[in-house]
Amino acid sequence: MNLSADQIRWILIRVFVLVISVAFHEFGHAFMATRMGDDTPRRQGRVTLNPLAHIDPIGTLLLPIAGGVYGAASGHGGGFGWGKPVQWNPSRIKRGVKMSTASILVALAGPAMNVLLGTLICLVHIVLLWRGVIGFDSEVSQILAFAVVTNFVLMFFNLLPAPPLDGGHVLEHLLPYKYRPQFESYARFGPFVVLAVAMIPQLAKIFLIPAQFCAREVYVGIGALFGVPIG
Repeated sequence: MNLSADQIRWILIRVFVLVISVAFHEFGHAFMATRMGDDTPRRQGRVTLNPLAHIDPIGTLLLPIAGGVYGAASGHGGGFGWGKPVQWNPSRIKRGVKMSTASILVALAGPAMNVLLGTLICLVHIVLLWRGVIGFDSEVSQILAFAVVTNFVLMFFNLLPAPPLDGGHVLEHLLPYKYRPQFESYARFGPFVVLAVAMIPQLAKIFLIPAQFCAREVYVGIGALFGVPIG
């Protein structure tokens, strides 16, 4: 397997984008859990945007690099990854907040941070295009566009209603308690559902298509504000 210098550079760029995006995602969980009254994430040093606090050696580095190498060599995608899960204690939330509400807010905070980061990167990208600092076909433009799409992909992927994803936690706390046994039975197969959706191209469209659509709509909307046409 012989990879060109350009392929290796792009693998590293994609891993770097993933690391930053995962850091924002996990920071969202940690920040919201702290706001709910649990100081566990703060004591563990997770209420930070420092990527080193959120990197999982296998999920954030090894698998994305291996997936990138495989994708560059085969032309069939680039794998996936995850960050170190944020630990928090729902029983320590402040008074007046229901445990189910706190759990849903903490779960949604991660994907929300990906939307925020993706939108901010898009804004920076449009401003650079507007000021003529970069062109549409420049490598910097390609990197910024990739970062925007990556964050929307992370948002939609994590909202899939399958444990241990954030969407699975939201589903668990939205269901009436009488359905908890059925959910627990389903949750045992959650990781297999996640792997199937992530690894099978036809199923991956469940989150890839809406992610690409939303990224484009954000580009079109922000581009319109600055008079930058998005083709």
